[in-house]
Amino acid sequence: MKKRTNTIKWLAVGAAFLLTGCGAESDKTGTSAADQNQNEKDRQALHVGASNVPHAEILEFVKPLLAEEGIDLEITTYNDYKLPNIALDQGDIDANYFQHVPYFEQEIADNGYDFANAGGIHIEPLGAYSKRFESLEDLPEGAKILASSSTSDHGRVLGILQDAGLIKVSKEVELTTASFEDIEENPKNLQFEYEFDPALMPTLLEEDEGDVVFINSNFAVDHDLTPTEDAIALENLSSPYANIIAVRSEDKDDPAINKL
Repeated sequence: MKKRTNTIKWLAVGAAFLLTGCGAESDKTGTSAADQNQNEKDRQALHVGASNVPHAEILEFVKPLLAEEGIDLEITTYNDYKLPNIALDQGDIDANYFQHVPYFEQEIADNGYDFANAGGIHIEPLGAYSKRFESLEDLPEGAKILASSSTSDHGRVLGILQDAGLIKVSKEVELTTASFEDIEENPKNLQFEYEFDPALMPTLLEEDEGDVVFINSNFAVDHDLTPTEDAIALENLSSPYANIIAVRSEDKDDPAINKL
């Protein structure tokens, strides 16, 4: 019995020594279990919806940087232009990153969203692609031009064609809000079709459905196209179509959003 009692005493001493050692180690590192628990409590989750390419890839790149700032970034990808704003409006995500300013403003006007622009991140040029011609200047009489149904991109299409000298748009309208009905001069009688889903445009190019197909860069890159090499024309660098972080208005000044 005495032997067993001594063993228990030595176990108690050993446990006390280990606890003391842990405390000393905590003092060296400056981090105790309580501190770690507090740090975990201080961390903030941020859920962002994004297009696959390049938006989600850019977010993946900054994810570890945000982690160092105490923000755990969760990314949900969408291959659609409507769902990210619906998800944001319904509170399923905290922010989204996929749209340019004119589209963002049109979505608010059409749907009554209470959103705010938290800041521009990058510009993605719209491009003209063709399997039949090397340049826009080579287009024949009556060439078929395919564009998406995204009305906020129609002015971008018109701007590229106007820069190439193929059409003239009415001076009474801003290109950012212009439509195909605003074309005043069309000497080659170009034929326009613009009722396609934006995500479908690379498929129309692959199937050679038109003389020229206009494709947003995110969808182009997602289909292994390199805009600077494969497009026969790109919008110029003065484009006002910066891609932004969109949030609900109430979250515009959230510190985590500002860090993002």
